[in-house]
Amino acid sequence: MAPRLTPAAFAAGGILFLLYPAIRPSADDAATIASTAWVAGHLAAMFGFVLLGLAVLGLHQVLGDRLSLRAAAVTWVGAGLTLPYYGAEDFGLNVIARRSLSDQAPALMELVEEFRYGPVAISMFAAGLLLLGAGTVMAAISVWRSGTLPKWSGMALALGFVLFIPQFFGPYPLRVAHGVLVMIGGLWLAAALVTARTRARSVKA
Repeated sequence: MAPRLTPAAFAAGGILFLLYPAIRPSADDAATIASTAWVAGHLAAMFGFVLLGLAVLGLHQVLGDRLSLRAAAVTWVGAGLTLPYYGAEDFGLNVIARRSLSDQAPALMELVEEFRYGPVAISMFAAGLLLLGAGTVMAAISVWRSGTLPKWSGMALALGFVLFIPQFFGPYPLRVAHGVLVMIGGLWLAAALVTARTRARSVKA
């Protein structure tokens, strides 16, 4: 990940994590899961996870310390464990819902809950999100210690990922507010990185 692309990755990832709940319909019925908006919303989240991993790797290339390297590794593993669940939630459940509607077979929707709460699937999903929370916290601590970036600039993103699991149990407006928090975190780090790079160039000049 080229350091000059790191701010863009943080910014774009943050925006995608807002688009995820903003686009994703709030209901969980067959018509909702069969919709294009369902697919688009979850796709936004999946691209967001990929960009987060790239962004934290780029942050390590800027800061260059061991903690930021560990943050990148933990974030990558977390994203890897989280993405299969999101893929199945997006594409697999969409197929089930469309078939349920076309065949007028509501009983097919029982498969949605069987997938969501299957022990292996839910365990991987939870472990992945916990690792993403840990990785972003490590990245925020690395930023705090760096002396290169504003101390608080990594905290909003870390808080957003620490709250990723709890926000699933809140009402829909809370989930959108969580997306706003993650977006703010991504944009804040992006702005901090751009400012630091501009300052470094002016010093060299």
